[in-house]
Amino acid sequence: MGAAPPLVEMSGVTKRYGGVLACDGVDLTIRAGEVHALLGENGAGKSTLMKVLSGDIADHAGAVSIEGHPVQFAKPADAQAAGIAMIHQELDLVPGLSVAENLHLGREPRTRLGTVDRRAMDRRTRELLTRTGIDIDPARPVGALRVGEQQLVTIARALALEARVLIMDEPTSALSTAEVERLFGVIGELRRAGTGIVYISHRMDEIGQIADRATVLRNGREVAEFDAQRMSAEQAAEAMVGRSVRTRFAETEAKSELGEELLRLRDFAVRPRRSRVGRREPDGVDLTVRRGEIVGLCGLLGSGRTELLESLFGAGSPGTWEGEVVLDGRAVRPSSPRRALQAGIAFVPEDRRGSGLVLEHSVVANTVLSVLGALGRAGLVRRRRELGATERSVEQLKVKLGRTTDPVGTLSGGNQQKVVFGRMLLTEPRLLLLDDPTRGVDIGAKAEIYQLLGEIAERGIGVLLASSELPELVGACHRVVVLRGGRSVAEFDTAAAGEAELLAAAMGEGNGGSDVDETEVGSARGGAR
Repeated sequence: MGAAPPLVEMSGVTKRYGGVLACDGVDLTIRAGEVHALLGENGAGKSTLMKVLSGDIADHAGAVSIEGHPVQFAKPADAQAAGIAMIHQELDLVPGLSVAENLHLGREPRTRLGTVDRRAMDRRTRELLTRTGIDIDPARPVGALRVGEQQLVTIARALALEARVLIMDEPTSALSTAEVERLFGVIGELRRAGTGIVYISHRMDEIGQIADRATVLRNGREVAEFDAQRMSAEQAAEAMVGRSVRTRFAETEAKSELGEELLRLRDFAVRPRRSRVGRREPDGVDLTVRRGEIVGLCGLLGSGRTELLESLFGAGSPGTWEGEVVLDGRAVRPSSPRRALQAGIAFVPEDRRGSGLVLEHSVVANTVLSVLGALGRAGLVRRRRELGATERSVEQLKVKLGRTTDPVGTLSGGNQQKVVFGRMLLTEPRLLLLDDPTRGVDIGAKAEIYQLLGEIAERGIGVLLASSELPELVGACHRVVVLRGGRSVAEFDTAAAGEAELLAAAMGEGNGGSDVDETEVGSARGGAR
């Protein structure tokens, strides 16, 4: 790779946001046919640096050259014209437009009469989706897709630009293992075609698989560069945080005896009143969660993990519940999030920005949103109690911020996630539902979230955790229930099963993944470690 010519050279790039120095004299070179990993904690300056390269940020110091020619991008369109495309971590699709319209927005093919050539647009969309490995109707509204499907659509849109330099900011954060493998296949094709790729990810296992070089940023500065094929996770993590950090999961503590059964689902299903395209509602789920136990939910994209959690929180499709749902010995039917919170069920959603936070409101407002009634009298909230509750939550979860009165949207992704956690914990739940809680957060924030999960379990709270990361499920959970097609098909004690068994069950392959009936699901349960 050292002989490959540089496509992009960035030197001395500096960007301030008020008193915050987001990038401080950063140098970066991207070569043709290379996958260059860009690592760092949330807030280290990775996204800012890439926004400079993609034209999202024009007012910066330092120089940028494309194939030896100095450039100054005033807007993203300038960067795209120069052959640079970016897949953003936070999805920037238009929910009300179709998949095809989103893929061609601003670049619609035209007929000889100047009208939009729908047939050509549909044909090109199908080609791009096939290349990305997904089967979606181009006419479907993007807002009807799951987050993982939307992520794949953004990747297809970037491919449509046929860029010479492609920036991928956490492209796999919402993808299952199978979808990640498809994406890596696409990256291999791009690399062979000479495309330079900047790959931002917090998943250390991915870096060794896909990257050639890795540059580490910390506090806005370049602090290290590694051969990605020889770099260890410990080396990268230490460079990222400036200290020794544990990169592996802390073992789920062995317990001689967990608490009593907290949640029981038996043949749980939801029959929606109206069809919602792209959703896989619960359709026969059996599982239990005991007090102080962390139970994982595993499944490929579209398996129904998110829909199950949303249903239990009263935020799913309106419809008829079937089967048995028992919480703390009593049958429950949360018809709304308010009812769920009253019953002791809290939920940290997959899409923190769209469903978990009000970005323009302050950290205080977002933290106390679910407990306003407990912070005042006669409908009047006491400001002192709001601030006190927020400060205790911020301190407990180690949220990094300027002031608690700052808009929560100014925080990094990992710290935004901690605010959502804090709000849910203030409700003093008995059961905590988590949907990909570490999606898009850095290795340091992940470690803190895993430690928090252990503390939550120690308090006797039951946790039902859906994750697209198999190592997370095996490392953080006592047991894992596998979903496929909205049904529970297998269950594993993580003391005896690993990632291969979970993946086989999710895909319906091999002995470990064979379908089991309800009695087999029940008998497969082992003691939690």
